[in-house]
Amino acid sequence: MKYKIFNYIAVFFSLAVVATSCVDDEDLTQLDPNNDAVDSFWKTDQDALEGINAVYGSLLTDGTYMRSTPLLLDAKADDSRTNSPWPSMYNVGHFNSNVADAAIYGWAFETYYQGIYRANQVLTNVPDIEFEDAALKNRILGQAYFLRGLYLFHAVNMFKNVPIPLDVEVYHPQKSNEEGWAQVIADFKTASELLPNSYVGITGLDAGQKGRATKGAALGYLGKAYLFTKDFTNARTTFKQVIDLGVYSLVSNYRDNFTTANENNLESLFEVQFSRDAGGVDLGWGGAPASGWGKTSARAITYAPRAFGWTDVQPTWALFNEFQEEKTKTGDVDPRLDATIFYNKPGTKLYGRDFAAFYAASPGDLNDLFCRKYQNSDGEFADEYDWRSGINERLLRYADILLMYAETLNETGDTSGAYTYIQMVRNRVNLPDLSVTKPGMNQDQMREQIGHERFLEFPLEGHRFDDIRRWGWLQNPTKLAWLKARDAEFNSYTAGREYFPIPQLEMDNNPGTVQNDSY
Repeated sequence: MKYKIFNYIAVFFSLAVVATSCVDDEDLTQLDPNNDAVDSFWKTDQDALEGINAVYGSLLTDGTYMRSTPLLLDAKADDSRTNSPWPSMYNVGHFNSNVADAAIYGWAFETYYQGIYRANQVLTNVPDIEFEDAALKNRILGQAYFLRGLYLFHAVNMFKNVPIPLDVEVYHPQKSNEEGWAQVIADFKTASELLPNSYVGITGLDAGQKGRATKGAALGYLGKAYLFTKDFTNARTTFKQVIDLGVYSLVSNYRDNFTTANENNLESLFEVQFSRDAGGVDLGWGGAPASGWGKTSARAITYAPRAFGWTDVQPTWALFNEFQEEKTKTGDVDPRLDATIFYNKPGTKLYGRDFAAFYAASPGDLNDLFCRKYQNSDGEFADEYDWRSGINERLLRYADILLMYAETLNETGDTSGAYTYIQMVRNRVNLPDLSVTKPGMNQDQMREQIGHERFLEFPLEGHRFDDIRRWGWLQNPTKLAWLKARDAEFNSYTAGREYFPIPQLEMDNNPGTVQNDSY
């Protein structure tokens, strides 16, 4: 099913090309709906579907989930470290992104707004198209609202005060962070009202297509936006709506969330679809799409163990050590450790090679830690140097919904109720009953416990630094000192550097834009 979707969701095209396995050459010559001179587009339901497919396309280039966005989300946190020889990447992890060099963060900013512009094209044009299937029209509009909300979520979350384009005009002034979050919430709320629970069992051009945004995805991100703005009551209600859908559950094997096995599973609310078997073999670095672009990820090579890729990102010892703090019911180490980190453990293999034997001549590497999540390391591939990982990026998992719901219960006075939802996540990895090992926690103690639970459930998934920032730890001298002791990269932090700078090109082209503090 994963590969079938690329017959419909073509993502590297001139904003419209949808390629199937059975087409003629002339069928691949499609009109570009991003071109104002093309008056014959936006006439049919097929045009509308191709238009929304284009919006998904912005998820797969270098600025977003091919490489840059995971780096921006991961590198600043205390679960990761970077000693990349590339200054732009090194600086991300050391709170020192350069206003004069917008590599990585600037690419992300640009691509978010490319995606927003494409979504606005759909929202501007599709309402005027006559559909035979009104439900299909609603689904397409719902996806546009969801994707615009998602791109804007990233822009507001990482760049603070940003433009909020709601139409296809060129100029849009910078808005406040509060205005940005309000629009994110509005988009996800509208999306949740228009989208189906699933594309299985529906009729229409998009029938059965996994990978498209659903009601659960929209509600999940809506709850997350409420949580990030400390509206705990609305967040609690929204997360409960996701749970009550009865659609999602935790998969039994934690590691299935980070390999090509069991993609688009019952734990996944939304994931970016990558494939080695769809499209060409060229890399989508950004800009105008080319027909030879593939639909693969560069995360694997960027995070890969030494000699199997670039090793630009590695786990911290703080993460490794925290996994040792609590044993399973059978006295074993938390199994999420081995799903997350490669280290010198007897029997460990990476890319078909024995860890200890492979690094025997290099004591530094033999005693180091490397990323295992999102690596094609089970022996099928020799390394990641082809830059072509097909592993889907899981943006939102049901485990996250459960732990965020537990957090909102705690923040709204139901600390005892939080135990149930935390334990659901712990049960998968056979950890003891928290209500027995730590009964009767007060609200502050539960906050600390949730921080620990999230740290071990989501390392290297782009959540930890968001948690650190939204919990106010960087403004808390005690917490900041604790972070510095765990991860020396926090010694480079200065107030305001929790956000990235507004790219200089945006400053130059958008009069009146004010740079973020400390840049």
